Amino acid sequence: MADRPDIRALVPRAASAQISRRALLSGFIVVGATSVLAACSKSTGFAPSKLPDGVMENHLNVYSWGDYDDPANIAAFQKTGTSVQFDSFGSNEELIAKLGATRGTSGYDVIVPTGSYIPIMSENGLIEKLDHSRLKNLGNVDPLYLDQSWDPGNTYSVCKDWGTTGFAYDTRAIPGELTSWADFLEAATGTASGDVSLLEDPWEVASIYFAANGIDPNTTNKADLAAADEYLVNTLAPHVKAFNSTAVTSGIPEETFTLMQAFNGDARQGLLASDDPDSWRFVYPTPTANLWMDTWAIAKGAQNMDAAYAFIDYMLEPEVSYREVDYIGYSTGVKGIDELAKENEFDFPELVFPAADVIERLTPAELNDAAGQLVKTLNRMMAKAGS
Repeated sequence: MADRPDIRALVPRAASAQISRRALLSGFIVVGATSVLAACSKSTGFAPSKLPDGVMENHLNVYSWGDYDDPANIAAFQKTGTSVQFDSFGSNEELIAKLGATRGTSGYDVIVPTGSYIPIMSENGLIEKLDHSRLKNLGNVDPLYLDQSWDPGNTYSVCKDWGTTGFAYDTRAIPGELTSWADFLEAATGTASGDVSLLEDPWEVASIYFAANGIDPNTTNKADLAAADEYLVNTLAPHVKAFNSTAVTSGIPEETFTLMQAFNGDARQGLLASDDPDSWRFVYPTPTANLWMDTWAIAKGAQNMDAAYAFIDYMLEPEVSYREVDYIGYSTGVKGIDELAKENEFDFPELVFPAADVIERLTPAELNDAAGQLVKTLNRMMAKAGS
């Protein structure tokens, strides 16, 4: 592992802030964000500062998730003469509320929204369009993580890091090989009954049913939503022990569950902490699962535009990007970092760098008209669980 300031442990603590935000209920968030934007009054904002060519501002304001960047990378960037000030938010709703209330006068330059929120932010004038000519390292990003459905052409954003969802199971307790969401449901209602953990996320939980039944996980069809509600509440929920998006990090080493829906990087944390990792298997289930992505973007009215582009471009350099992977435990999507991981004897690389055929069948979650119903279904499941 690369040397770095003694800020915190590498993986187990690294994802704590990140994971807790993934546990937020997306339905509540999107409703809240929409309300905030509707209530905010529009203001003119102020123009970015102008500097002579070749001169970069000496300050940069970044608004991001807490503890989400390698301090060694930030320290190295600051050697350019630009100091970096980080403020943290706890949810996309909080980010949108801040930017929506200030309308171009927030004082922030670089922000880190989750990709699925880019449409609502761009439609409401909260983020700047990117000038790709100022991102010389954009070509370092693997095409698999460019041109996502929520930001065609990377008009407003570029990948900061990404992950997906699958499940981990104890091979000593569950016989046979599980490969699909249908297998997950069969085990959850059978051999693993009472020892199952699901994520605290309406879309993620509902997508298990949709994927297992060949339905688009982003469906808004009322019949699909009703069928999912019926199955998840009345058939699956009674077998569920917990809804906890961080369960796998302790669930594997402490063996508190035998079957856990989990984010890939978090499952790696659990295996790193286990005395018997060979007894566990993580599955990238067929036919599909979520491809979530956090992004670099520039806030509307950013004052330190040169520094903002320089910072994002710096983060897309392969060696810098690898240090980010090593720190946060998730892939940044930059080409070649999997090879750097091998060179640095990175543990369980397959849980951070899945095969291309896995990535190609993933489905990015969308914030759509089904969000409210999915929240209701999850709440009903929580009330029914263990009964």
